Amino acid sequence: MDRNQLQQVLLNLTLNACEAMPDGGTLLVSSATADGRVVIHITDTGCGIERKDLDRIFEPFFTTKPAGKGTGLGLSVSYGILQQHGGTLKVDSDPGKGTTFTITLPAVADDFDLVIAVLSSPEPEPIAVVRQLKAEDNSTCVIVVSRNQMVQTAIGAIREGAADYLVEPCSADELRAAVDRVKPAGTTALRESGSHGRSRLPRFERMLGRCSAMLDVFELIERIATAEATVLVTGESGTGKELAVRAIHRLSHRCDAPLLGCDCTALAPTLLESELFGHVKGSFSGAIATKKGSFEAADHGTLLLDEVSNLSMETQGKLLRVLETRCIRRVGDTAEREVDIRLIATTNRDLGQMVKVGQFRADLYYRLNVVPVSLPALRDRAGDIPLLAMAFLDEFSRQMGLHSTFLSPRALQQMEVYQWPGNVRELRNIVQRLAVLYGGSQIELEHLPLEIRKSKHTLSSTDLPRTWDEFKTFKRQVVEDLERRFLTAALGRCAQNVTHASESVGMQRPNFHALLRHHGLKPGATERD
Repeated sequence: MDRNQLQQVLLNLTLNACEAMPDGGTLLVSSATADGRVVIHITDTGCGIERKDLDRIFEPFFTTKPAGKGTGLGLSVSYGILQQHGGTLKVDSDPGKGTTFTITLPAVADDFDLVIAVLSSPEPEPIAVVRQLKAEDNSTCVIVVSRNQMVQTAIGAIREGAADYLVEPCSADELRAAVDRVKPAGTTALRESGSHGRSRLPRFERMLGRCSAMLDVFELIERIATAEATVLVTGESGTGKELAVRAIHRLSHRCDAPLLGCDCTALAPTLLESELFGHVKGSFSGAIATKKGSFEAADHGTLLLDEVSNLSMETQGKLLRVLETRCIRRVGDTAEREVDIRLIATTNRDLGQMVKVGQFRADLYYRLNVVPVSLPALRDRAGDIPLLAMAFLDEFSRQMGLHSTFLSPRALQQMEVYQWPGNVRELRNIVQRLAVLYGGSQIELEHLPLEIRKSKHTLSSTDLPRTWDEFKTFKRQVVEDLERRFLTAALGRCAQNVTHASESVGMQRPNFHALLRHHGLKPGATERD
């Protein structure tokens, strides 16, 4: 069977159904198998087709659309394609109520590139459905759409291999974007990119990830959010520490109260104390009025101390006292005021090491580090790079009103090799640049910044894959790099002559040339055909 032709038939019938409902309506597509045949129903709630036109609806050049709005060939061509494949196309319509097109085709044993599992009832469980689908064919990409909003269920489905998990009700745009993200560059790329879905768990919003390290983070956040314990979020710059803080606050009992942040690097120590604890009028030069500090402003909510490692030793002592007494004293005041806040601190430094060298108070460190949350560097979860890149690209394309923009498989593979010293923040900025420069088309390897294109994979003990998915990603990167070097060396030895190079390595010329195209290598002008 010609898959592309059958896809065109489905697309044509679906678009016709949408056009039949200019003022909105319901489009229902369902399928079933019976007696060795596949039956697909496409039903709309549009204006319907007049009974006098039903017998002619599949004739060439016959159309019910207004003049100039249709050629009358779409349904005729679809009818012919289905006949060529041993199938049928029938229509049933009730004027004023809607139309149903029914496709019948011989069932052919084949693998599915993509399964969208819409689970509107409690049974079966999403985790069980994904497990069964992946057991039948592990290469099939699975997107789950479910009413189940439990984070544990979403995490479980992703651990079983789901590429994405959407919560009903979800819009057509959300579903289309999810499919686009698991299919970066054409239908044939689906299998290679089956794990590049969004994996943005319910209630975690902009936090993305499906690698084991990030799923562990999601589970930890879900578990600690409703507790009142102080949390210390650690990770390199750009790993998403603030997003983690927002997720904890959003899932906590304090979610309706404010989440306020204080950047401990932005102010001098004296001004920082005023920012944190407030001050009274006249307490220092420039204190022209009494002011509440962040602790009071965040009362009953959550206070974020960003980059807490930058606090002076004096301020560390005052912060420790607040954590112990739950009372603050404004600068220049003698009265103490009770505060009811949950404190979350972040840092990109090793506070334990700072304690050892006397740069951070040990007692404060223990007070802050009640519940540690460690965010992995992007280089340690390279398998998440494609899904992050595609999500960012989709976001920026929509902002700029561009048509769908994709990253080619080769571009994505090279992005996985790069070490990303700036982590997710750097990736987001790079993708925004690519969207501005090349949006509306496919972004190729040569469009990537030079530092990414020239990046080579190096293996160290810390790079060793820890899961099967990470191993497959790592293996593909190594093979791609080795193939490219192999081809380049062969061409170099044979003066860029493809025929001689293919013979010298024992490959057939078409296969050698196909491999060159795959890697974007272009032989020199001396090549002979």
